[in-house]
Amino acid sequence: MRRRFFTLDVFTETRFAGNPLAVVVDAEGLATPLMQAVAREFNHPETVFVLPPQEPAHRARLRIFTPAAELPFAGHPTVGAAVLLAQLDGARAAREFTLEEGVGAVACRFEPLDAGRGRACFAVPGLPQRLGDLPAATELAGALSVSAADIGIEGLAAARWSAGLPFCFVPMRTRDAVARCRPDPAHFESVFGIGGPGKVFVFCRGVSADSADFCARMFAPAMGIPEDPATGSAAAAFAGLLHGSGAYSDGEHRIAIAQGIDMGRPSRIEVGFTVGGGRLASVAIGGVAVTVTEGMIDA
Repeated sequence: MRRRFFTLDVFTETRFAGNPLAVVVDAEGLATPLMQAVAREFNHPETVFVLPPQEPAHRARLRIFTPAAELPFAGHPTVGAAVLLAQLDGARAAREFTLEEGVGAVACRFEPLDAGRGRACFAVPGLPQRLGDLPAATELAGALSVSAADIGIEGLAAARWSAGLPFCFVPMRTRDAVARCRPDPAHFESVFGIGGPGKVFVFCRGVSADSADFCARMFAPAMGIPEDPATGSAAAAFAGLLHGSGAYSDGEHRIAIAQGIDMGRPSRIEVGFTVGGGRLASVAIGGVAVTVTEGMIDA
């Protein structure tokens, strides 16, 4: 049958930047293998399929696919779908609603901007968890085609963290080192593929034109994502790494991450987190999304 879809650019205020997303809004009745085939056909970093919610009070249930696999949670699909669904509902003022994803219920807030654009943020449903250390800098460097001397930021250690989706976080000393990173097919998965396909978030302290606090790149080639323009689920886990550094006192904190610059798709991810009693209490991810195309797909 013919099914309506939209594409959006997420974590950007302008079209043809940010992270592209496809959203199939009439997904009821689609079998999982066909959803995966449609995601491969779009070939965006992620494709969202909108289904009726299991809890009537919620807005919708989302299933999220990369070109190669289904994900239980992802940031830019959540932001993009939240903006699109609120616009399709005709929302002309800020509103709150809940989306269902594989990790559970995700509380979202939408703010309209103008025709085709909106801002959304969501509360990360599970607080970041540290999963373990990463190999020595020499191994990390070899898998990323850089020098071991390129790796390291004082107070921020390379480690695995997850806020629903695990990532390997590798701090880089300079913006140039981040730009030079290239996954080495001979070593990438053996170093970073811990319990599943490797997903690596390399970052440095911000030196970007838009005054972001950090600049980053994310690679997940085994998941059909050679490089991701903006990775909200990694940003959510990154809040845990930042808090773990001990540099953030009790209170509310906000940072911005610039990503996608080296791909020609500049993105800006907004991260907010609250610390209370020395512990991480909450994490939120937000950004702007803009509609690019609308059409029909036979599936």
